[in-house]
Amino acid sequence: MGGCCGGRKKKQARDEGERRDLISRLNRMEGQIRGIRNMLLEERYCVDILTQVSSVSSALKAFSKELLQSHIESCVVSDIQEGKTEAVEELCGLLKKIM
Repeated sequence: MGGCCGGRKKKQARDEGERRDLISRLNRMEGQIRGIRNMLLEERYCVDILTQVSSVSSALKAFSKELLQSHIESCVVSDIQEGKTEAVEELCGLLKKIM
């Protein structure tokens, strides 16, 4: 995975392939959400809608895991190597929020 950020600002440029993959994932989710909206407008069966909602939820969770892994492997490791131990505290705070 490429680098991502340091503190609140991007520290290292994201690898182009990684960025393309993340954008592609977001585009698919965006399309799925539009599909869910259309299903509601068409008054489709609730079970079908909920199945699509579950699919988007799983995709978003996978996106988050990928981004978190990239952040840890690049930014957190880099900060720790530079003696910036507050990166561990920030990561722990993030994990508390998302778990």
